[in-house]
Amino acid sequence: MAKKKKKNKGFRQKKTTTFNKKKLKSTILSMLYEEPGKSVNYRQISGTLGLKEPETRKLVNVVLEELADDDYLDRISRGKYKLKAKTGTASGVVEMQAQGFAYVVSDELERPVIISSRNLNHAMDGDKVHIRLFARRKKHDVEGEVIEILERAKSVFVGTVQVSRNFAFLIPAGKVSFDIFIPKEHLNGAKDGQKAIAEITDWPSKARSPFGVIKEVLGDTGDNDAEMHAILAEYDLPHKFPENVDKAAEKIPMEISAEEIKNRRDFRSTTTFTIDPVDAKDFDDALSLKKLDNGNWEVGVHIADVTHYVKTNSIIETEACERATSVYLVDRVVPMLPERLSNGVCSLRPNEEKLCFSAVFELNDKAELKKEWFGKTVIFSDRRFTYEEAQEIIETGEGDFKDEMLKLNELAVQLREKRFSSGSIAFDRIEMKFEIDEKGKPLTVFFKEAKESNKLIEEFMLLANKRVAEFVGNVSGNKKPKTFVYRIHDKPDPDKLVSLNTFIQRFGHGIQLTTPKAIATSLNNLLNKVKGKSEQNVVETLAIRSMAKAEYSTRNIGHYGLAFEYYTHFTSPIRRYPDMMVHRLLEKYLAGERSANEQKYEDLCKHSSDMESRAANAERSSIKYKQVEFMQDHIGNIYSGVISGVTDWGVYVELENKIEGMIPIAELDDDFYVFDERNYALVGRHSHRTYQLGDSIRVKVWRTNLERKQLDFRLAKDEA
Repeated sequence: MAKKKKKNKGFRQKKTTTFNKKKLKSTILSMLYEEPGKSVNYRQISGTLGLKEPETRKLVNVVLEELADDDYLDRISRGKYKLKAKTGTASGVVEMQAQGFAYVVSDELERPVIISSRNLNHAMDGDKVHIRLFARRKKHDVEGEVIEILERAKSVFVGTVQVSRNFAFLIPAGKVSFDIFIPKEHLNGAKDGQKAIAEITDWPSKARSPFGVIKEVLGDTGDNDAEMHAILAEYDLPHKFPENVDKAAEKIPMEISAEEIKNRRDFRSTTTFTIDPVDAKDFDDALSLKKLDNGNWEVGVHIADVTHYVKTNSIIETEACERATSVYLVDRVVPMLPERLSNGVCSLRPNEEKLCFSAVFELNDKAELKKEWFGKTVIFSDRRFTYEEAQEIIETGEGDFKDEMLKLNELAVQLREKRFSSGSIAFDRIEMKFEIDEKGKPLTVFFKEAKESNKLIEEFMLLANKRVAEFVGNVSGNKKPKTFVYRIHDKPDPDKLVSLNTFIQRFGHGIQLTTPKAIATSLNNLLNKVKGKSEQNVVETLAIRSMAKAEYSTRNIGHYGLAFEYYTHFTSPIRRYPDMMVHRLLEKYLAGERSANEQKYEDLCKHSSDMESRAANAERSSIKYKQVEFMQDHIGNIYSGVISGVTDWGVYVELENKIEGMIPIAELDDDFYVFDERNYALVGRHSHRTYQLGDSIRVKVWRTNLERKQLDFRLAKDEA
C-alpha cells in the first residue's frame, strides 16, 4: 500500500502567479500572519510560493528587506525574518477623500481600511498611523479607527485667511478636513481673503480645529504669483532660496583653471551641441560626435559636473538634498540649485568651456556598442539647438552641423528599435501647455508631442543611464555589487492588468498576460492600434494606471517599462539630486574606493522619491488651476468629450482640448445611479442607463471654483 504523504505543517502552498513588489508584500505578510512565530528566509518564501525565476526570487529578498525597514518584520539574523506581532491592528498611510472620510493603505492588508471622519482622531492626509480594525459590517469594506499617529506628514498648511471681529481661520487648500484657528495676535499682518501659510502650534484633544500661527503672507487671492506660491506651499515646496545659499553660490567662480583642464579628457575640439526646449536655461546634457579611423562613431554624452562645484556638506549641497528636484509649474521653474549654478556655472551654454562628467561610447553603423568610457571631461558647446531647430534639420537634411545631427538621429532610431524589440513600452508623451499673458492669465491651450529630435536626446540619455548602472551593478559570480542608486520600476499590478484586459475587450482589443515580455509586447501593440481612435485616451489612461510608479532605490529590481535590468539617473544633476548621488558614487568607484553605506543612500533614495512625487503633484495642481481659470471665460459653452473617470460621486469628462471636469452625481437627476466599480460605470437603477468609461458625451460648462481648482459640467440638453 502506498504511503500517505505527510501534510505540510508550514504555510499553505500558494498558487504560482505573477507578482510585482506591491502584491508580493501583501502576499508575504498574509503568509506570515498564518504562523506569526515562524522565522523565514527568502528561499523558504520562494519555495512556498513556487517561485523559480531568479529575477522573482531576488524580488522576494528586496521585499523582505523593505518590510523590515518599514517595521513590519524583525531581522532575526542575516537574511532571516520574523513577523512583528500585531492583533486586530495595522499601520498605514492616511489618504483623505473629498467627502471627509479617509482610507488607510497598509502593506499588511489586502484592501484599504475606511476611516470615518469621527474616527480619524486628528489624523491628516499623508500621516502614518496605527489603526484598530472593526469587525466587518459590509461585504467588502473593512472599517477602522486611528489609535495613534506615528508620523505627521506635515504641520504647515497653505490656504485662505478668513478674519472676523475677534479671531480668524485659515481655510487650508487640498484634502484637509479642518480649518486652522488663528488668534488675532498671530495673524502677523494677514488680511481677510489673502493667501497665507500657517503652522499648527497645538491641537487640544477635544477641539474640532487645531490652533495655529501665520508664518508667511503670500499675497491676494487670484494674484498669479500668490496662487503659484500657494501651490508650492501646499506640497511643502519652497519658492525661494535662503539668502545664505544664494550668497554662497555667488562666490563660485565661472572661470576654469588650466590645472583643472589638465586633469580631464579634453573634448573641446570635438563637435558638440545641446538640444533643449526653446525656453530652457539650464542645459545639463550635450552630445558630441566624431568619426574614428576604424569607421566607427565616438558618441559623447556630456553631463554638467555639478558635484565638482557643489561640495559634500556645504550649505548648497544641504539645500539641494532637501529639495531633491527642480519643480516645473505652468509658468515657472523652481530650481533645485541657485540660478548662478543652474543657469550659469554648471549650464552647458554655447561657446563656453564647461566641466562635465561624461559617458563616451564607440558605436558602429548598426548602433552596436563596441567600447565605453566614463570620466571627467572639459567640453566646448558649438551650438545650442532648440528641439524645433533640430527637428527641422532631421526633416529637411539642411542646417548647422547637419551631418552630425543626421548621424546621431540614425543611431538613435536603431537604439530605439532594439529597445522596443527587447520589451520596452512606448507610452507617447503629450504635454499640455498654456499661452499666458504678463499677469499669468491663460489665453490659449496647446499641446506638445515628442518628435524625433526629442527621441534622439532621449535614446542617448537612456544609453548613458543604462550603461552607468550596469558598470556598477552588474558584477560577476556571487560578488555583492557596491552600493548604488538605481531608478527602478516594478512590474504592473496583475489585478489591474486583468481589469484592463476585461475592459478593452468591449472595444475588440486584448493583451497577453502570460509573461512580463508578452505583456509589454501586447501593450505596445494595443497602444499602436488605438492611436487616432475614440477610445485612445481612455485605453492609454487605464494602461498607465496599471503600471507601477518608478522610484529610486539602492535595491535593484530593474526597470520594467524600459525593459532594462540595470538603470539609473546620471544625466540631469542640475535638476535631480539622485543624479548628483550617482556622480559622487561613480567617481568614488572609478577611483577604486570601497562601497558606500547602503542605508544612508537608501534613506536618501526614499526622500528623493517622495520629493519627486510632491513636485509632480504640484505641477499637476498648477495645470489644473490654469485649466479652471481658462474655462472661466467659457461658462455656458457646450463641448464634446469622453468619460475619463467614474466614481460614486460623479462622472469625469475630458474635453477635446484635454481639459477635465466633472458632472456631479446630483446632476444626473433622471434616475438613481449606482456605481459599478468593476465595469467603470454608473448605472441607473430603473432606466438602466449607463455612463461608462470611454463613452462619448456632450456637456455644458456649468461652474468653476478656482479656490478648489474644480470645474463642473452638466449634461448638454438638446438646445431648442
